[in-house]
Amino acid sequence: MISTEFVKVSLELIKKIVARHKEFDREVVLEKAMATFWRYGYEGTSVQTLVENMGINRGSIYDTFGDKRSLFLAAIQHYNEAVVKKLIVALEAPGASKQVIIDRFYNLIDRAVADKDRKGCLLVNTAVEVCPHDADTASQIAADFKRIENAFKKALSRAQEKGELGGDRDVTALARYLTCNLQGLRVISKVNPDPKFLRDIAKVALSALD
Repeated sequence: MISTEFVKVSLELIKKIVARHKEFDREVVLEKAMATFWRYGYEGTSVQTLVENMGINRGSIYDTFGDKRSLFLAAIQHYNEAVVKKLIVALEAPGASKQVIIDRFYNLIDRAVADKDRKGCLLVNTAVEVCPHDADTASQIAADFKRIENAFKKALSRAQEKGELGGDRDVTALARYLTCNLQGLRVISKVNPDPKFLRDIAKVALSALD
């Protein structure tokens, strides 16, 4: 018969093992997962690559995030909070209008030129690679693009209120146009990160605001 003392010691040992198993900051390892998927794509990222880049074992990945797909979706959400939110906050700020929109485009170009890995945008990369055969992910990415569109729309509406944009302009159509061009710049920057090339494109795109 197993003694009570043996059971007690065993339970304590299990608790210590589990505690060690979870000794990591979820947000820190999720940031590393995001960077890995962003650089290599979903299919190009193996679980072993995630283990090596996140610095935790397979068991911890599965226990904390579930399977690879669940971790990928969590990484996209983290990207929204870490990267996309900065764009949205700037566009939705009370004083944001036409100049903020212009600044967002040129700031994006500066970041794209500085990115030696040419990662582009994780949302756009996912739209191209995963969304055609994953309805749930497609729905999530569509919602993310809609958030960006709505942020542009708010800034455009304020530009109209300030007289920076004609009152007869369709801000919904313009917001969609800007969203498309912003994401398009991210794609082009993966192929040709030349700053003059990208600024020429942005200049023409932003002429829609004149």
